[in-house]
Amino acid sequence: PIDLRYVNGDPISRKGQSATRQQVWLRADGTLPDDPVLHACVVTYASDMTLLDTTIMPFGLGWDSPGMQMASVDHAMWFHRPFRADDWLLYDQSAVSTSSARGMAQGSIFTQDGRLAVSVVQEGLTRITG
Repeated sequence: PIDLRYVNGDPISRKGQSATRQQVWLRADGTLPDDPVLHACVVTYASDMTLLDTTIMPFGLGWDSPGMQMASVDHAMWFHRPFRADDWLLYDQSAVSTSSARGMAQGSIFTQDGRLAVSVVQEGLTRITG
């Protein structure tokens, strides 16, 4: 499992506000072996958990809004330097665009000492049905 801590409250408690950015501290729950590929895999998994939320936040919506459908369409990552997924990492996320049921967001994942470890871009389906 992934331990997530929202800097300014989780998206559900902020629903109704029109923010375009959020920050999340994340880490693997428990100590991982010293395999850098495993650490990259864990952060890859975690990077998909909260990023698309920023594309609907400007509309005061959350992933739990009635009829909300969200799915990843494209997800790209660039790994800049070594990190440990079992150490706290700051995931700074922002919406780039939301239009015609598609949202695009970008994120930067920093180590505790402020070094950029990973850059993330994601496009997804974001629509309300019904």
